[in-house]
Formats: sequence, structure tokens, C-alpha cells
Amino acid sequence: MTATAAEIPVHCLPIGVDWRPSPAVETKAPQSDHELMLAVRDGDLDCMGELFERHHGPLFGYLAKPTGNRTAAEDIAQVVFQRMLKYRHTYRDQGSFTAWMYHLARRCASDHFRKSAPAPISVDPSELEHHADESRGADESAASRDDHAVLQRALGRLDRDDREVLLLSRLQELSFAEVAGILECSVGAARVRAHRAMRALRDHYFRIQKEPLT
Repeated sequence: MTATAAEIPVHCLPIGVDWRPSPAVETKAPQSDHELMLAVRDGDLDCMGELFERHHGPLFGYLAKPTGNRTAAEDIAQVVFQRMLKYRHTYRDQGSFTAWMYHLARRCASDHFRKSAPAPISVDPSELEHHADESRGADESAASRDDHAVLQRALGRLDRDDREVLLLSRLQELSFAEVAGILECSVGAARVRAHRAMRALRDHYFRIQKEPLT
């Protein structure tokens, strides 16, 4: 049986030969979304599977929250990934994958609901309740179940554009630069729209609180 280097006395090892064990191979760091999409753009379509695993859940949530239609949200999400493959050549070297994905999602959702009746709005109030008002009293009030229902109604009274900018900037936690790219406006305009949407939500919230029970 041949002896290993570790079993041979040091003085018997050939001079000039590095007999030390090879260092462990370093684990390759996961590729970023941007790197994966560049690979997809260049023809490595298998990388789309990793992007799907990372982003299907958040994308589905973005599509389902403003509509309450989970079936439609799933259908639209599938279309979004199909369009990513179809239009992969349009992805830019310096682009933001997340912004590009939500830009496609916005267009796909618009195409879908243009062909069908609008679905009811369903947003989890707990995800936005701490944005309803900046005062301590409102924060404490929003903790009750009744105020959750009030917030739900307030969200329902927002127009589509206001709900969209809140979903992108608050729930999806995108930067205003990314929101601006999705909404096709300037960063300043995106900030103003988000601020106005939050004020509108707050106004509806307190107005509904004062309405008589029916």
C-alpha cells in the first residue's frame, strides 16, 4: 500500500515538493440578483430558476394585496417571469433587477385587469397601521381590532395610484429611486406621491373614525 505524505517522515520527502495538504476550497458567494439576470440575458436561462425562488413570494404579495384576488395574482406572477425571459435583452448592465421586475409586474397587472372587472381591495392593516398617523394617540388606537377595520376601509378609499406607491415604498421597501423607475417619474415626484398618499390615508382614517356606525 502506498503511504500518504502525512505518513512519510519529513526528511524522506523530495526536496522542492510542497507536501502540505491543499487548502480547503472556498465556497463561492451567492450571485446577486443583478448578476443572475445578466447571466439570463446572456443565455444562461437556468439562472431564472434561482430568481424565481427568491422573488416569487414578494412578487405574489405585491400583486395580491391591492386586489384580494390570489388566483389572478398567481397568474400575473407567472406572466411576469415569462416576460422576463422574453424581454431579457432589455435588462441593462447598471439596472436594478427589483425595479425592473416590479415595472414589468405593474404592466402585466394593468393588462390583466383591463380585460376583467376590478377585484376588491384586500390589504393587511397590520402592515400599514403604524403609518396611519405619526402621533402616539393614533398608534395606540390602531392597536385595537375596530381600528384595523377602520384602516382597511381607509385603504379602500385611496385611489389606485396612491395604493400603488404605498405598496412599493412601504410594503416592498423599495428605494424612491426604484419606485421612480417603476412609476416612470423622477425621484422627487415619487417622494411627493408617497407623502401625499400617506396624508390621504391618514385623512381617510380619521374621517372614517368620526362617521356614525351603520
